Order: sequence, then C-alpha cells, then structure tokens
Amino acid sequence: MSRFTKELRVIPKAAWIVGWFIYACFTTPLFFFAVPTDPDMGKWPRWGQALFVYGIFLFVVALVALIGYVYGDAKRRGMRYVMWTLLAIFVPDLIGVILYFILRDPLPAECPGCHASVFAKFAFCPHCGTATRPVCPQCGKALEPAWVNCGYCGTKLPAHR
Repeated sequence: MSRFTKELRVIPKAAWIVGWFIYACFTTPLFFFAVPTDPDMGKWPRWGQALFVYGIFLFVVALVALIGYVYGDAKRRGMRYVMWTLLAIFVPDLIGVILYFILRDPLPAECPGCHASVFAKFAFCPHCGTATRPVCPQCGKALEPAWVNCGYCGTKLPAHR
C-alpha cells in the first residue's frame, strides 16, 4: 500500500459522504435546469456544459476531503482537532489549512517497551519509562542520531550509542 493511500485513509468516511452528497445534490439540478436557461452558457455545447458543471464541483469534493484530512490528521497527532477543523473551515482562502500544515505536530512514535503511543518530542515513555530516543548521559535531554556532541550541554557523546 502506498503512502498516499495510507494518508487517504485518515479522511473520515463522513467527510467523503458529505462531499459526494453535495456533489450529487448540486451538479445534476444545475446541469439539467440552470445551465440550459442561462443566456451565455446555453449557447455552449452540451459536453462543455457538463464538463464545466461536473468539473467545478469536483473541487468542492476535494475541499471537503481536505478539511476531513485536517480533522483526521490532527486527531491522530494528538492535537486540538476540533479547533484546527474550524480554522480550516472558517479562515478564508485556505489559509487555515496552510497554517495547519505548517504548524502541525510530528506523528507520535510507538514506545519500544509497552507499545503505547508517545509524542515525538518525548525522550521517555510516560507509561513505562522506556527511552524512546537516545539521551545525553550528562544532561538527560533527547539527542539526534547524527550528533557528535550534545546540543544542549556540549558533552562529547560516545561513538556508538
């Protein structure tokens, strides 16, 4: 399964249902009743009218799915998912969605000891105390694997951790 398919599964089924419901409720009546009576669009060929109406509302489905993704992704990251969803809906020009993608937390990691979900910034599991990342022997802060010296206290780190 590709990463894209895994990420699509984050979108709740309710978001897909709402998106396709809006699509079905608006496209068919517009195509059969509103477009033929419009003085400008009535002159278009029928395939052009269909492409315009059905194509425009695919954007609506994508927008609802994107808002659903913000909801599902914020929930799995342990963030305030209701707040981020409301920001994605009500802040105009998709700025709320853009802010979400800039400010979102990293995905939680799995504790190697008890397999609980642990925030990525934690060096130790709050449930069992197992180290989730290497820590500095001097100050006890979390280290990055490529560091030669501790970035917090400057201690020279052992070669093999």
